Amino acid sequence: MSKIEMKTPLVEMDGDEMTRIIWKMIKDILINPYVNLKSEYYDLGLVHRNETDDKITFDSAEATKKYGVAVKCATITPNAARMPEYNLKEMWKSPNGTIRAILDGTVFRTPILVKGITPFIPTWTKPITIARHAYGDVYKNTEMQVPSDSKCELVCTDKDGVETRQLIHKFEGTSGIIQGLHNTDKSISSFARSCFNFALDMKKDLWFATKDTISKKYDHRFKDIFAEIFENEYKEKFYEAGIEYFYTLIDDAVARVIRSEGGYIWACKNYDGDVMSDMVATAYGSLAMMTSVLVSPDGVYEYEAAHGTVQRHYYKHLNGEETSTNSVATLFAWTGALRKRGELDNTPDLCEFADNLEKATIQTIEEGVMTGDLYLLSTLKNKKKVNTKEFLLAVNERLQKLM
Repeated sequence: MSKIEMKTPLVEMDGDEMTRIIWKMIKDILINPYVNLKSEYYDLGLVHRNETDDKITFDSAEATKKYGVAVKCATITPNAARMPEYNLKEMWKSPNGTIRAILDGTVFRTPILVKGITPFIPTWTKPITIARHAYGDVYKNTEMQVPSDSKCELVCTDKDGVETRQLIHKFEGTSGIIQGLHNTDKSISSFARSCFNFALDMKKDLWFATKDTISKKYDHRFKDIFAEIFENEYKEKFYEAGIEYFYTLIDDAVARVIRSEGGYIWACKNYDGDVMSDMVATAYGSLAMMTSVLVSPDGVYEYEAAHGTVQRHYYKHLNGEETSTNSVATLFAWTGALRKRGELDNTPDLCEFADNLEKATIQTIEEGVMTGDLYLLSTLKNKKKVNTKEFLLAVNERLQKLM
């Protein structure tokens, strides 16, 4: 069988530890035999990031802007323990954070549903995609402890030196704490457009929620920007696509989500998205069955798994021990990137290959062949636990029948 040709390269970002091992297996077993892969390769493994003073991360993000589509392996964000282990020059920042800032993107996370793994909330029969605004708020805060009998004010000095002051609190007879948060109209607008574009791309309803009844300036600004952009730029497009934009308060949204069947995109502010993405992932069964795509407002896509580098399995691998590591999310990062590349280049055979590879993966699990984490969750009667490579080989057997 002749290989599927690609017109334009995609950006390939390699990573760390066990996911780096899986990355090569996926390419060797499931992609290179079928696709004449064109990729611009960047090694974002911690060793190479350290060697290049992290320049490689910035280069990969700029390449993503150039080509429009990237696929990324999980990477280490080093802590103090990693400094001597990798002989690091400094504690390099998260590559995901760096790339997200350069692309001005929003992260969308969606669970992969399979028979035999029932969500903890039984009404969830369709996936819920969490869109997290990963800028500002508590993650870029300024905070301090306040001594007793202090007066704290919010002070804004404009470009002409004019001050505006508002009292935060008088700490009479007690010490306390204060915190300053910020966001920008530019970042919120980018978040909104990324969400609206992704909803059109996926043909799914979009929900958005804040607490504007309490936060009448801060959260209300989010609500107003979303509403203005929707009315001016997306209302007709949503109507033509047969999808809905729905706004409500965050507490009402949580109640509605729990009672829903799923099947929509839920846009959240930074903290809400941080919390709710973990809740949704756990409720659906496994973080290893969660896709993640970073989407910029101008239509640049970077696909990755939602989980980390699986450090514990990597150390077992180094010791020559057998591992049974779930590769599904990493595999779906590849299929997502290949499908998007096919859509942008008008190469339907590449899109069809990505669809078939996903079908083969789900079919493998639903026929009872799975890695150890899913084996513990699955309610299938006839199930078999396989190791990391055996699972990918089993997927390949089914892929060959679909091609």
